[in-house]
Amino acid sequence: MSRFRDAALVTIALLATPAGALAQDAAAGEKVFARCKACHMVGEEAKNRIGPELNDLIGRQAGGLPDFKYSPAMTKAGEGGLVWDEETLAQFLADPRGFVKGTKMAFAGLKKEEDVANLAAYLKTFSKEAAAAPAAEEPAKAEEQKEEDKDARAPDASASQKQAATGQNTEVPTHGVFHLGRPATEEEIAAWDIDVRPDGQGLPEGRGTVAHGEELFAEQCASCHGDFGEAVGRWPALAGGHDTLTDDRPGKPIGPYGPYLSTVYDYIRRAMPFGNARSLSDDDVYALTAYLLYLNDIVTDEEFELSKENFTSIEMPNADGFVEDDRLQEPHYAEKGEPCMKDCKPGKAEIVMHAAVLDVTPEGEGDEENTGGSID
Repeated sequence: MSRFRDAALVTIALLATPAGALAQDAAAGEKVFARCKACHMVGEEAKNRIGPELNDLIGRQAGGLPDFKYSPAMTKAGEGGLVWDEETLAQFLADPRGFVKGTKMAFAGLKKEEDVANLAAYLKTFSKEAAAAPAAEEPAKAEEQKEEDKDARAPDASASQKQAATGQNTEVPTHGVFHLGRPATEEEIAAWDIDVRPDGQGLPEGRGTVAHGEELFAEQCASCHGDFGEAVGRWPALAGGHDTLTDDRPGKPIGPYGPYLSTVYDYIRRAMPFGNARSLSDDDVYALTAYLLYLNDIVTDEEFELSKENFTSIEMPNADGFVEDDRLQEPHYAEKGEPCMKDCKPGKAEIVMHAAVLDVTPEGEGDEENTGGSID
């Protein structure tokens, strides 16, 4: 009993600690903000996404942007006098749903006090107060920046030499091209050649444990996909759905549905976390993949470590559940026939159901209502 009481006291102490009580590091806060980019924007090009843009947040009344649809709870909190300053922002960042009960913000909160303080410091740099401060840039530093900009605009002689050495700098045809750009170098191609195939081809060196994957998931994935992959709102579920493939509405998490583990690794590596893609190391991707295997009961050992060496030994439950796409063998394709336009359903096309179970990733405010449709 005392252990739970102590935990509650720690939580209360965290909520009561203003961000200003800790040393603040705006640069570190920018890294913390990477977890927020899926829903929020800051800077000159900032606009509302799933969440409101956060420019001039300090001093703003909660629910105060006229062009964003807040939850009733947030609007009510603002009308009740809630204004964002370092103290109120710190409390909200630590426990959003506890501080404003009923908020539609899905993020569970920052666990570390220093992350709260640093993120608050970073957001403060986008306030009018920070913008009004004189920019004390040293003349020498300004000149140095000019030289760097000049160098950046100068032609890349080394790149031209490489093209000549590799035979890429060949005669350019005069018809059918716009004469823009240049051929990609081998290094540039290699940077994008990151696909991973079912047989393991393309896997990078690395390894990651279930335990490390759980930490990464809690920090960067749980706000959208749930603490245990069960999904939040309309974000996709990553676990569960076992024995549902024959149902009218089957679950499609990676466990019961995905045929290849390489698809999981490849997608996380190139597209996640949402809003901050390609920020994970290869070891991090191995760890997250291992944790998803654990959530789906494909591996049951909490100390399991996934690596390039044992990757292809993992067999997915639905590996035999897909068939080869043979549409090119159908008469319409094989014989290049005309599509059938006879015996069509008469009358005007009508929407007969909404695609409410597609688990489409939300892209912006109001998408909760725009679930798409199926026409007949």
